[in-house]
Amino acid sequence: MRQTFRPGDRIRKRRDFVKAYEAGVRQHGRFMTIFVRPNALPAPRLGVSATKKLGSAVVRNRAKRRARELFRRARPALGVDLVIIPRREFVSAPYDQLEADYHAAVRKGIARSRARAGAGDAG
Repeated sequence: MRQTFRPGDRIRKRRDFVKAYEAGVRQHGRFMTIFVRPNALPAPRLGVSATKKLGSAVVRNRAKRRARELFRRARPALGVDLVIIPRREFVSAPYDQLEADYHAAVRKGIARSRARAGAGDAG
């Protein structure tokens, strides 16, 4: 399995972020909020929305690096867009707790997005 984080693995365009916010499933975790939205691509993509509320540029960049590392180590197998919105505790949380929170939020978000897609097909 590829372990690098390439430009194609990122969500870069505003419209893709907006689609994730509007059509995706929101899943709250202890350290972050994750939006999960299925995409038509063969691979998952990650977007990180670290606003100025989080802190200085140094803090925001550290949050983005940590989010990319979480995604890189445990990327979902199916094609989904993940948008992570870190909370202030995200930057200072122990990595093992952060990783557990990420796994739980992604797992629940994917399950909820599948259930929503299945319910949409039935109607």
